[in-house]
Order: sequence, then C-alpha cells, then structure tokens
Amino acid sequence: MGAGNVGFHLGIKLHEMGVEVLEVFSRTKVKAKNLAIKIDAKPRSKLKKITTKADLYIIAVKDDAIASVVQKLAKTAIKNKLVVHTSGGTNTAMMGEWLTNFGSFYPLQTFSISKQPNWETIPICVDANTKKSRKTLLKLAKKITTKVYEINDEQRAILHIAAVFVNNFSNHLFHIGATICEKENLDFEILKPLIQETVDKLKSGNPNEMQTGPALRKDQKTITTHLNYLEKYNKIKKLRILFCVSCVK
Repeated sequence: MGAGNVGFHLGIKLHEMGVEVLEVFSRTKVKAKNLAIKIDAKPRSKLKKITTKADLYIIAVKDDAIASVVQKLAKTAIKNKLVVHTSGGTNTAMMGEWLTNFGSFYPLQTFSISKQPNWETIPICVDANTKKSRKTLLKLAKKITTKVYEINDEQRAILHIAAVFVNNFSNHLFHIGATICEKENLDFEILKPLIQETVDKLKSGNPNEMQTGPALRKDQKTITTHLNYLEKYNKIKKLRILFCVSCVK
C-alpha cells in the first residue's frame, strides 16, 4: 500500500526475490498501475477493493496517512491479517487499537525513484506485537539484507531522529553550500571530493574524532570572516547562529 519512493523499491525487490506481490495500492491510479506492471501485480486505488488473500500487508505511505489507512483496513476482513508500516517516526502501538496482528518493517535508507538502492547494505528494523509475526518479518527481512535488527517503537523513534540529522540535515547543508557556490559563480563539483572524504572517514572512526576546520583549531580570524560573509544571506541567519554556537564549543 503506497507506490512512492519506499513502496516502489520495496515492491520491486520483493518481486525480484520471488515473493508474490498480489496487489499494489495507491490513491493515484497511475502510480499503482506503473508499479503493478513492473512486479506482475494488480493495481488498486480504493482500499475497500484490495484482496483479503495476502499473508502480509505493507503500508508504505506518508506518516500522517498511516492511522487513516489502518482504520480503514480494520473495517475489512484484513483486520486479523499481519499489517506493518515502513515508517521510522510512527509507533506501532497505535495500530493495536484496530488490528490484531501488526508491526513495523523499516528500511533505514533514503530512497529516490530514479536511483536503484543496494538492498544488501540497507539495515531493516522490524518489530511486531506477537512472536509469530516477528519471526515472519525477520525471515522476510533476512532474505533482503544481512543487516536486520529487532527494534521496538521507542528505539525506532530515537533512531529516526538520528537519521534525520545525518541525512536530511546534512543534505540541507550541502544545498546551502551549493547555493553559495552558484551565487558566487563557483563549481559545486569542487566540493564533492570533500563531501566524499567526510563520509569515508566514518567507516574507520567515530564522528567525534573526525572534526576538523577553523572551529576546532580556534582560528578566530577565519571564523569571524566566515560569520561576516554569512550576513548577506538572510535565509541562513539561523545557520549563522548555529555556526556561532559550534565555534564557542
């Protein structure tokens, strides 16, 4: 259920593994059809019409829509089937108000339709309200990747916060760097080796040990020059404040 970034790639991977995907649901008929064709499934755009014969129902929609989908499923024969969501920021406990068997199947990675993910490197975090359901999800996850973890609601929520910092926040900083380069007629490509080296360092050490730059060296003159330059960018004033805090520390 859901043919966005996560649903799209997960559906394709399951199909490649030989798992029979019966149907693809999306409120957008075109999305449902496009994915269904790729994985030999039937497209559906109305929840009340989805099959009741599946062993597992995977909800891969935006977080704010999960509860609504769960409530609608509870009004059908699917109520007693195993239903999971793929969200990092949504607890599974709330599903228990409407469903008998429920859990989470959370692939911790950033997905884009246009980029093929390497599933062997992607951690999948699973949880369920029963031992039997948990065993089912673990078995499925281990067919996809060797990086499988049993993570409860509280742990997954904290992990998701950390993931936002290392992915979404860092990507926004890359965006700011690219914007500065564009405004000053510089090629952002020049910075990409630095970005790659920063990421590569994480493979062999702790981020706390990898910090470099003028703040660490206490090069106050350079720091002041940076702060003065950032005054011209109204949209990143808050970043300037963060920059100041980092310098003080």
